[in-house]
Amino acid sequence: MGRWVIIAPERAERPSAFLRPPPEADGGICPFCPGNESMTPPEVLSRREDGASWSLRVVPNRYPALRTELQLVREGVGLFDGMAGVGAHEVVIETSDHRATLAELPAEQTGSVLRAWQERMADLARDIRLKSMIAFKNHGAAAGATLSHAHSQLIALPFVPGGVETELRAARRHFEEKERCIFCDVMAQELRDKERVAAETEGAVALSPWAARSPFELWILPRSHCSSFETATAQELRAIADLLRILLRKIDVALEKPAFNLFLHTMPLREPPNEYYHWHLELKPVLTLQAGFEWASGCYINPTPPEEAASFLRQTEVFP
Repeated sequence: MGRWVIIAPERAERPSAFLRPPPEADGGICPFCPGNESMTPPEVLSRREDGASWSLRVVPNRYPALRTELQLVREGVGLFDGMAGVGAHEVVIETSDHRATLAELPAEQTGSVLRAWQERMADLARDIRLKSMIAFKNHGAAAGATLSHAHSQLIALPFVPGGVETELRAARRHFEEKERCIFCDVMAQELRDKERVAAETEGAVALSPWAARSPFELWILPRSHCSSFETATAQELRAIADLLRILLRKIDVALEKPAFNLFLHTMPLREPPNEYYHWHLELKPVLTLQAGFEWASGCYINPTPPEEAASFLRQTEVFP
C-alpha cells in the first residue's frame, strides 16, 4: 500500500494509552428485537425455518446514506464534481437475541451473517449504477455503533472509493512484476515465519500485518486464492466464519471485550475473477484514537508491535 506506520511501544506507557470505555447503557425499545419488526423498513432478506421466528434479517437502513430511487446524475460545479446520492444502505440484524454478540453466536450463525452479505451483494450487483460494496460492522459505541443489538451494514456505492483503488493498484503492480498474488505471498511468508500469525485453521489464516496501523489490527484471509467475496464458496465462507469467531473470542478475553470495527475488502462489483487480488476481512479493535498527527500526516502511530499482538493472541485460550 506504500503506507508508513510508526511503531512506538513506549507510548503504551502513557496514562490511558488504551481506551477502556465504560459499559454501555442498554435501555429503551430496540427496533431490531423480535416483535418490533414494524420499527424497521420491510425486510429484503430473512432466515426462518419451519415457520419459527427469524434468526437473521436484512432491512434497508432507516436513515440511509444513499438511496436507490434517485437518478444517477453527475455534473461539474465550477472546479468541483457533484453526483446524486445513488446507492443502497442496508442493515444486517445478525441474531434475534438482543444480548448476544457476534463472538457469542454459534459458528453456523456467524457463517449465516457472511452468507447474507454475499447474497445481498449479488442482488445489488444487478443494478449497473452501483460500482462497489462496503460491508462493515461497528461493535460498541467507541467504534461508532448507535445500537447494541448485534448488526452489520452494507453500503453500495456508485463509484470505487480511493482506498479500494489504492489497494487494487498495489496488488496489480505486484502481479505485473512477479506474476503472483501479493496477499498469497504475504500469507506464505507469514506462515513460514509465524511471528505475526495470530491464529490459523485448515481453511483460513489471521495475521497482524507488518505495518499494522493500530494495536491488534488483524487480517483474516482464506488460504485458497479468490479475488471476489461474491464468488467465495460455502466452504471458504465457513472457514472464515470459524476463524473470525475464534478471533473475536480471543479479543474479548485478551482485551476485555473492546469495541471493534470489522470490514470486508473485495473487488468492485461484477468484476471477473483474477489472479492478482485476494478478498479478506480486516478487524480493528478500537484501543487508540486518531489525533492531530494522524490527521495532518496520514501516518499512523501504533504502540503495540504486530509481533507482540499476534503472540499475545496465540497464547490466549478460549472455549470452543
